[in-house]
Amino acid sequence: MVDAAQDERFMQRALTLAQKSIGLASPNPQVGCVLTAGGTIIGEGAHIYDNRDHAEIAALKQAASRGISVVGATAYVTLEPCSHQGRTGPCADALIAARIGRCVVATRDPNPLVSGRGISKLRDAGIEVTVGVLQQQARDLDDPFAHFIQHHRPFVTLKAALSVDGYLAPPPTNRLPDQPHWITGSAARHEVQRLRHASDAILTGIGTVLADDPALTDRSTLPRRRPLLRVILDSQLRTPLTAKLLHPASQDLLILHAASAPTQKIEALQSAGAELSAIETENGHLSLPAVLAALAERNILSLLLEAGSHLNGAFLTQNLVDKVVLFYGETELGAGAIPFAQGIDSPFLFQQTLHRQTQTPFGPDAQITGYIHDPWPNEPAKP
Repeated sequence: MVDAAQDERFMQRALTLAQKSIGLASPNPQVGCVLTAGGTIIGEGAHIYDNRDHAEIAALKQAASRGISVVGATAYVTLEPCSHQGRTGPCADALIAARIGRCVVATRDPNPLVSGRGISKLRDAGIEVTVGVLQQQARDLDDPFAHFIQHHRPFVTLKAALSVDGYLAPPPTNRLPDQPHWITGSAARHEVQRLRHASDAILTGIGTVLADDPALTDRSTLPRRRPLLRVILDSQLRTPLTAKLLHPASQDLLILHAASAPTQKIEALQSAGAELSAIETENGHLSLPAVLAALAERNILSLLLEAGSHLNGAFLTQNLVDKVVLFYGETELGAGAIPFAQGIDSPFLFQQTLHRQTQTPFGPDAQITGYIHDPWPNEPAKP
């Protein structure tokens, strides 16, 4: 007899394992697996890209190292066991060979080419399969993978810190040069570091570089498999050689520019440690679809947009943003301040269009999160 509460308890543990692989699994999904027998955990694992083993294999190996048989065991997996040969063999086949008795799956594989095949393999082998336990939590963890595997484009999250009256920054006349203007407090800024850590790349424009002189680094201190790629859109290469971005820059700074950019600036920025790449232009600006295509070729699954009003507006009006995270501080900036996004009349009206909206307090500040596009296939959970 199925114990729903027990299924949720062990799946929650599998999700916790998957969460620990944030920053370590990309470009593969974050997956956790727990093996149980008699209501006791006998093996568990998570997928770490550099370790190669998928979560199911890691859990099977742990049980074997303890001398525990997995025959008749139950496997709790946050993502459908793979059915195809990749860098490693199919996990569905490994579970069948191990002779487990039951498999509980949080969500199906979002890859339309293989979705459901792992589940079918298990069922054809006589293994009982339950699908959909804590499905939304599992999907939230792997939004970038789900989006990328279907569209071959990074999952774009727009992050902005706004004043209580909805503005991005004070008027330029009220700001000191090369100095950021903090709108939110330390708790919200700590959460931003967590967002950066969960991203493969962060992107901003030359306007933000000149106004704020940001470093755009992941300061979470958490381990990651590959450096956070810092991407700057700078069509004519106005990035100063004194910019914080360049000190240091070591295979983690990509400046995208127009083909017409000055050759001497290309050479100078390359000598300072930046990688440069020419991108096609549209109406005098770098083509944002071309930017995303270039990042996809680098296996960038998740992109955090931390930009100014112009670039925020360009991404939004071209329908290139998938998720939005807005932090509201207590500061009021008043009329004449810089808007959240050019072409968007009000962030308050805009956020009403977001799906699955949530609100979370961070100290005195509030975080509003919501989706513009659901990255997962639009299909009901199947038993």
